[in-house]
Amino acid sequence: MRLGTMTTSRGSGGRDLKVRVRATGGRTASSRAWLERQLNDPYVARAKREGYRSRAAYKLTQIDDKHRFLKPGSRVLDLGAAPGGWSQVAAKRVGAGVHAGEGRPIGRVVAIDILDIPPIPGVEFRRLDFLDPDAPAQIEAMLSGPADVVLSDMAANASGHRQTDHLKIMALVEAAADFACEVLAPGGAFLAKVLQGGTETALLAELKRDYASVKHVKPAASRADSAELYLLAMGFRATS
Repeated sequence: MRLGTMTTSRGSGGRDLKVRVRATGGRTASSRAWLERQLNDPYVARAKREGYRSRAAYKLTQIDDKHRFLKPGSRVLDLGAAPGGWSQVAAKRVGAGVHAGEGRPIGRVVAIDILDIPPIPGVEFRRLDFLDPDAPAQIEAMLSGPADVVLSDMAANASGHRQTDHLKIMALVEAAADFACEVLAPGGAFLAKVLQGGTETALLAELKRDYASVKHVKPAASRADSAELYLLAMGFRATS
């Protein structure tokens, strides 16, 4: 960032309170607002300090701290994994890869995305679209069996129209939920991002037929002004 493009507001005691981005360099109002939010977000700063690839890592951490579905030795599938923050958390919690020597059960984490991501210790990545007909078989082979947990922090590309974006992300989540039913072991868990807007309640009702427990959760790391929620379904009822 060039000098002179941001300023810092201070309190009466001289303490830094907030970074503000000046309207320079042709930056739009929306891009300035996004940049200000990033610069002032404590989770963004914390992710950089602690080596996570995104602030989203803390969303998964907070959800699992409460609900405990990422267990040592579990097999985890991370759908749409880029940039990899959730895969990093999952690998640590299930004991994948470099954590296998710590005396914990050895877990496995498979991450897939249509985009490439740099390697993550303990995570096996494959560039793959989960809608590919061969995807379930490929993933089960990579995990050496069915998954215990399927994660999805995927979001469709935003159009800027709230209702359209809601419908797009819900269609993606519904596809991920169907896919989870193909690869999950009995008793498994499915966690996926949704947007508030009405249709997420219909998906919740559908999931209740396939899982013992289904609920909406909103971790503290989700911004308060965001329509983002997470659907957590646990206790998968496999049907043969």
